[in-house]
Amino acid sequence: MALIIKTFLLQAFYIPSGSMEMTLARGDRVLVNKLSYDLHDVNRGDVIVFGKPPGEGGDIDDLIKRVIGLPGETVTFRDGSIFIDGVGLNEPYLEPDVLNLAKTPIPNCDNAAVADSCTVPADRVFVMGDNREASRDSRFFGPIEEDTIVGRAFLKVWPLSDLGFL
Repeated sequence: MALIIKTFLLQAFYIPSGSMEMTLARGDRVLVNKLSYDLHDVNRGDVIVFGKPPGEGGDIDDLIKRVIGLPGETVTFRDGSIFIDGVGLNEPYLEPDVLNLAKTPIPNCDNAAVADSCTVPADRVFVMGDNREASRDSRFFGPIEEDTIVGRAFLKVWPLSDLGFL
């Protein structure tokens, strides 16, 4: 029964880095719903686990980041802020005064030649860590393919003192 649940429904993941701080700290554990995106589309703001993009180094096979841009949207970095199709992105999960720095050029974008901007191709999403200065994310490796998404992290289960929904 446990094997069926882990394979098809839910899986626990350990957070190995500080790339998602303040939302998730190194050593936290989360539950990931593997069926979530079989039932609905990926949403902006979702915290997702996905397979490491090709060419990314390190020993970790699965990464966890927040969805910022959806297929067909243009993510632009300007004056330390993020804009989606020209509208400023409200990010209440970030610490105040976080700078959103783009790494140019951003690979795998439909407008890869445009500095500080990424038009997200079909079947991909643009992801970023909440700790922008300590995160390797779509600013470095470009939007990720939706079929590499393992699922949506929805519950922090460790430490018990921080038990709660994401």
